[in-house]
Amino acid sequence: MMLTEKRKIKLAVVDDHNLFRKGLIKLIMLADTEEKYEVLFEAESGSDLKNKLSAAAMPDIVLMDIDMPDMDGYQSVEWLNRYHPDIAILIISMFESEEGVLRMLRLGIKGYLSKDIEVEDINRALEAISNKGLFYADFVSGIIAQQMQGKPSAGGTAVIKPAFSETELTLISLVCTELTYVEIAERMHVSPKTVDGYRDALFRKLGVKSRVGLAMYAVQQGIVRF
Repeated sequence: MMLTEKRKIKLAVVDDHNLFRKGLIKLIMLADTEEKYEVLFEAESGSDLKNKLSAAAMPDIVLMDIDMPDMDGYQSVEWLNRYHPDIAILIISMFESEEGVLRMLRLGIKGYLSKDIEVEDINRALEAISNKGLFYADFVSGIIAQQMQGKPSAGGTAVIKPAFSETELTLISLVCTELTYVEIAERMHVSPKTVDGYRDALFRKLGVKSRVGLAMYAVQQGIVRF
């Protein structure tokens, strides 16, 4: 019996700087020790991306800059969300402003890296996203923490989703602050062990592996606003 070849994860690289595109592809190749990825094409803007997408060249993940001519990263992500929602988006940009990062998070991107990345960064990001997870640089996590600091209920549980119990929504709201788990337990009038149990159940339910991942999910889904 012949073994079927495992399908490669298809990528597209979108950046208006040719040198950076080439360098990023080289990083991807260096990280790809198991030969899991295939770069389908490069594009220099969102408009160029639109022109190159086809049934025969449909990537699983698009690696994209924000500052581009014709059609920037925000417009490109909005367009992809509308017409190709199955494509995962990894932003790679020098833009590290709170406004830009949070705008991208609300658009549902799967990852955000700075352009000063190393081989290990791109490897971990592609690995996480190809496994239906999320990957964000440390500065993104810092922005989320700063924005949410001291605001466990201001804006709070803005969107009540039937999939979550009231206890789960309360925990999610408190997790999106800088309170420790012990302090969260005090707020919820339960033991730290009980909070650990609630947290682990939420991790399993949502497929996240960390407090940051839970906070990212809460922001993207509109469960918590700030």
